[in-house]
Amino acid sequence: MNATTVAVDLAKNVFQLAVADASWRVLERHRLTRGQFERWFANREVNLVVMEACGSAHHWGRWLRSRGIAVRLLPAHYVRAYVKRNKTDAADAVALLEACRAADIRPVAVKSVEQQALQALHRTRCAWMRTRTSRINTLRGFCREFGLVVPEGAVRGIAQIARFIADERSGLPALLRGPMRLMLEEIRLLEARIGSLEQELAALAKESPACGFLTSVPGIGLMTSTAMLAAVGDPKSFDSGRRYASFLGITPREFSSGEKRYLGRISKRGDRYIRMLLTHGARSLLHSATVARRAGRPVDRLKAWALAVQARTNHNKATCALANKLARIAWAVWTKNENYRAEPAPAIIGN
Repeated sequence: MNATTVAVDLAKNVFQLAVADASWRVLERHRLTRGQFERWFANREVNLVVMEACGSAHHWGRWLRSRGIAVRLLPAHYVRAYVKRNKTDAADAVALLEACRAADIRPVAVKSVEQQALQALHRTRCAWMRTRTSRINTLRGFCREFGLVVPEGAVRGIAQIARFIADERSGLPALLRGPMRLMLEEIRLLEARIGSLEQELAALAKESPACGFLTSVPGIGLMTSTAMLAAVGDPKSFDSGRRYASFLGITPREFSSGEKRYLGRISKRGDRYIRMLLTHGARSLLHSATVARRAGRPVDRLKAWALAVQARTNHNKATCALANKLARIAWAVWTKNENYRAEPAPAIIGN
């Protein structure tokens, strides 16, 4: 048999295979368990395996590459357009073969074990942060029900809640003080774990030259740099900074027809986590630029550009535009292996 390409629809326990020849004609279809799937490749000569970039895809991609088989991971939302009629595992496997033939679909790079471990650290921190926020909001709600006002901010709020729990005359029922005290201890335990995890990320960042280049960019710190390193192994896989910004979903959506061209809101088609970190960094950078301008202190070229965008649009649009700019700068310093160099703002004629 002259089979060259195998499309695999991944699952937890059952894998659907579509085997095609050099002319992309489907020769065989198989439905295999996990053990059968591993043994199947031991008895076949396969040139290329196509899979969706989904859960466990990077693991199987590394496993297949270790056996000398080329692997191509395709974005799942692009493959969906090639599914004909009803969606089944067999139809998904055939759709992978059709999508693989499209030259304009860029494959996803197979992540290394280190990249996936770094991403897992970030996801662990996010899960702990969500739990911490949920517990704080629960305690705030309890206090509000009994007429107690908790100030804004996590640090000030937790301190005030602790004083309410300790004060027997605060108005909190004795029946509720015990559970609230346990929730407060849980919050402090989560904060200790988050701090320990951030120390691990800081130690990893010190050993990575790429993180040093990325953190030299204003608005990009430890979390953003390590998240970028986990999501993208080789920045040169993107042709330009705009491609990288598009990968993060912070480029505008385009609606064009004929001679009319309209750019709308950002697409949000990409890595949501890094987009959120860049947006927070851009908001902080824009705030510091505003404070510096009001205080009469000089600002660099990047901050002056962000303030000009904010003056002619609004704060949120300027924040998204600055996040887009930061992503492009990050790609540039990353690919060139050099630190960011701040330039002075151009002098305004007439002032």
